[in-house]
Amino acid sequence: MNALLLYFKSKFPKITKITLISVYLIFLAGAVVRMTGSGMGCPDWPKCFGYLIPPTSEAQITWQPNKTFKKGMIIVKDEVLFVAQNDIKTTQNFAVENWKKYTKHDYAKFNKYHTWTEYINRLASVLSGFVFIFLILGSIKYWKTKKSITLLSFFAFFLMGFEAWLGKTVVDTNLKPTVITIHMVVGLIIVGILIYLNFIVSERKKTVQYHALFNKLLIASVIFSIIQIAMGTQVRQFIDEQVKQFGFENKQYSLLNPSFKFYFHRSFTIAIVLVNFGMFYINQIKNLGYKLVNWIVFLIFLETITGILMYYAEFPIGTQATHLLAGAILFGLQFHLWMQSRKVNVRV
Repeated sequence: MNALLLYFKSKFPKITKITLISVYLIFLAGAVVRMTGSGMGCPDWPKCFGYLIPPTSEAQITWQPNKTFKKGMIIVKDEVLFVAQNDIKTTQNFAVENWKKYTKHDYAKFNKYHTWTEYINRLASVLSGFVFIFLILGSIKYWKTKKSITLLSFFAFFLMGFEAWLGKTVVDTNLKPTVITIHMVVGLIIVGILIYLNFIVSERKKTVQYHALFNKLLIASVIFSIIQIAMGTQVRQFIDEQVKQFGFENKQYSLLNPSFKFYFHRSFTIAIVLVNFGMFYINQIKNLGYKLVNWIVFLIFLETITGILMYYAEFPIGTQATHLLAGAILFGLQFHLWMQSRKVNVRV
């Protein structure tokens, strides 16, 4: 066991990178879920219609005579969800006493594409959970020399468990906006922890210089990104409500009479652009050496373009997922740069 822990410790920098990638894969999967409107593809959690492997046809979750249902399986009958109270072999008539209404929400539709999209999202979370176990194992051997690494690793693992619970709550509350926002922000906190862990355990040459104003702009950019992403989840929820009202095929109504949150989200982009381009300008004229600033500018451009396309071109396919994932990566790069800036000793 000791040899195994030593092995994981030696691979810890690489494990932190893999763990970070796994979290971003969850962001991507979640973005596809939101883009396709598949958030309620599975009405229950962690199973899906009571199945470990989701149903592939409506017939599997529709009540029929002379059919067997296992305890806990969910069916749709008369646009209502029912849960089997025990193992059931149906007769010619629907026996109400064998079923209990699923009362956590009233969403009672089946779409196999939505169901499997949501299920793949959950699989990504499960796979990431296993990677986090390796992170924990690798961190244990740091306990005697640098307790913060072990504590932060366990905290990140705890937050992943909290995210799983939030995922269940998102389903149980039928995509409640506040819960979705918390779900997203906690994901960003996990990203920040993993970036910090990777930064302190990896050997890095001091190829960048410290600049006070640049560092302040970096801090502002991180805070602004969190605000913008959190507000974006609220805007996205408004769009989901519009889709429910007008139908997925009527995307032109997705932003009909938007709330103040939308206009704030759109206008706040100006502040984000100014702060990040200020970083780019200082980095260039002072030759500070922060190469990732160029990628930040690219992501700002990508965020802006996808935002414009969603508003003016009725949400072309892929723009929503790209917009969300680019925002999460943007936050990660900004946070990483802040780690670099605050650690360097050479001041100009």
